[in-house]
Amino acid sequence: MARKRRTPADEPHLIVRSLASSFEAGARTGRHLHAWHQLIYASSGVLTIWTERGSWITPPQRAVFVPAGVAHEIGFAAKSALRTLYLRPEWSGALPADCAVITVSPLLRELILRATQDGMLDGREPIDAALAALIVDEFRQARVPPFELPQPESPRLRRAAELIAGDVATGTGDAARGAGMSKRALERAFRAETGMSPGHWRRQRALLAAIERLAGGAPIKQVAADAGYATPSAFTAAFRKQFGVTPGRYFAAA
Repeated sequence: MARKRRTPADEPHLIVRSLASSFEAGARTGRHLHAWHQLIYASSGVLTIWTERGSWITPPQRAVFVPAGVAHEIGFAAKSALRTLYLRPEWSGALPADCAVITVSPLLRELILRATQDGMLDGREPIDAALAALIVDEFRQARVPPFELPQPESPRLRRAAELIAGDVATGTGDAARGAGMSKRALERAFRAETGMSPGHWRRQRALLAAIERLAGGAPIKQVAADAGYATPSAFTAAFRKQFGVTPGRYFAAA
């Protein structure tokens, strides 16, 4: 189906725009922002989205919502087919104020692909309006899986996070001293700003990084060791506990 022709006079009536593009493994978009909300989906490949507030990873069957005005950068861990929808804020109603990963249902996947095929959806056209309404409704009902790594906001906690992220041997006590805090104060403040303990944050970061590495073709033995696990089986058990499936089943499903 050919994309519909649009003119500048149609602009005020457009409620959804779309973009379809391909990226090689290791590519990055650079930091940018949009005036419209963005639903970022890869029909193949693995994406990571970074913002000041945190990072989100999205393999196939997942998408990341980025609100209008939020500066972000997209990285591609594997060769990826990017399918992005832009939703006009004043039309789409109340949506999350922060980024979020969502599960892409079979229906939402087909709606995204149809919208990117059409190019733009015009609110004056009944079929376009119905497609756009279905997209937003499916998005609002989508389950939110655990693919987020929130970042602390205060400078001392950001320093502590850098220390924790930089070396698997750096314990909470070492990070607290490096940030000029007591261990107890760090644990309390870190949970208040991220919703996680420093240890949970470290494990989440390691598992999300492992998804990127595995998507890029790294062997599980090396990925497990780099993530701080003594054996691949220990890594697999932690992965299954967090994401509900083993790495093999996870990527087979994706």
